[in-house]
Amino acid sequence: MINKRFIILVVIVSVGLMISGCSKKTVVKMEPSNKGSEQSEIRQAPRTGGEETKREDAKKEFEKSLVTQKTPGNEAEIFESKMLRDIHFDYDKYDIRLGDAEILRQNAALLAKNALKFQVEGHCDERGTNEYNLALGERRANSVKNYLTSLGIEASRIVTISYGEERPLDPKQDEEAWAKNRRAHFVILSK
Repeated sequence: MINKRFIILVVIVSVGLMISGCSKKTVVKMEPSNKGSEQSEIRQAPRTGGEETKREDAKKEFEKSLVTQKTPGNEAEIFESKMLRDIHFDYDKYDIRLGDAEILRQNAALLAKNALKFQVEGHCDERGTNEYNLALGERRANSVKNYLTSLGIEASRIVTISYGEERPLDPKQDEEAWAKNRRAHFVILSK
């Protein structure tokens, strides 16, 4: 009795799976063309591998955004891109803020599509000694590097450097300027 019920259940499940596995055919009704009795041709767009095409387009757009940056005392050719956004830090801190984590995720997505080596620069405002600010800038750059590696960017592609207070974005001496100067900045080292 149990075997008979089991066999019936297996048959019902099998038939159900076969029915659900068969898809219905979609009928496309073609409209007559304006050319009289000629039949319309169905033209399909060439398959381009949608995701791969998007990735290639993003890579080309990023490469077009690269601008050569000349830095006094630096013989190496470096590039900047407005597509890579800076992040900012609170006073005397090197932890990544919530809003800046989203910026880093966007930067990481862009960098993941391009196998370029890049540099994370740690910057500080002018308050504090030179030695202290160089150390704080280094902690900021390393904090960004660690976050990017946690998102899948290879550590071997990331170089960190601290400029401390040496390269302020805004030379004024007020809270607004200092907030702009407490940042991590990205430059591309090679194409």
